[in-house]
Amino acid sequence: MRFAICQELYEDIDWSEQCRLIAEAGYTGIELAPFTLSTTPEIVTDAELDRMRETADSFGLTIIGLHWLLAKTEGLHLTSPDADIRRRTAEYLGSLSRICHRLGGTVMVHGSPQQRDLMPGVSMEEAMGFAADVYRQALPTFAEHSTVLCFEPLTERETNFINTCEQAMMLIREVDHPNLQLHQDVKAMLGAECDPLPEVIHRYRDVVRHFHVNDTNLLGPGMGETDFEPILRALLDTEYQGWVSVEVFDYTPGAQRIAVESLRYMNSVLDKIRSV
Repeated sequence: MRFAICQELYEDIDWSEQCRLIAEAGYTGIELAPFTLSTTPEIVTDAELDRMRETADSFGLTIIGLHWLLAKTEGLHLTSPDADIRRRTAEYLGSLSRICHRLGGTVMVHGSPQQRDLMPGVSMEEAMGFAADVYRQALPTFAEHSTVLCFEPLTERETNFINTCEQAMMLIREVDHPNLQLHQDVKAMLGAECDPLPEVIHRYRDVVRHFHVNDTNLLGPGMGETDFEPILRALLDTEYQGWVSVEVFDYTPGAQRIAVESLRYMNSVLDKIRSV
């Protein structure tokens, strides 16, 4: 099982130091939020991206991909009834796929709840069609860059557009493109799914391309009440081949403590599973 961490909790630290700390904590993968690159990440040069990749490589890290794709953007929206906004959103996602590929990544997680919420007067059926339109415009560029867009269901507390894996699959089936697949997030599934998480993991085993681990208290694995043994066991039983990436939202304990304790806990759970 390969472990990565989402690096925005280190956002205010120099990139080289981020890589050093993440590698020191024991991770082999790093997942980027585009807003940590620039307020306009689409204009970041290839030379800058190459330097970032080389720095990560020097610490034994793989840049696995991007998430928070539309966070801190203006004028972009997944379910807008405005065709021009949808076009610009698709173009922006395509530019991020170029960045992802240049950095060596292969997965991009589409969460960004505020930029997908239903707009006034837009029905769920209409929103599904608008989102499908954005993806149909963007996904040829994803295919060109060998990147996979992974849609992330989120809880009703975060967004009113797609809360469960089954709802996400409705959109994925509608678009019907190999570069659009499913993302699963522990915190989100605990807050939205009716069935136990191992069942949900098994049910969607053939379409899950990326997986985030976190607790409902917004901290990392092992820092809350969630028992990750059945979750990691389900990933092993389903022969999940992707990355398992730590994503936290409460940075209060400090970035390095969160990174170290989360990975230490997950490795202890794996040791327990393998000893049985």
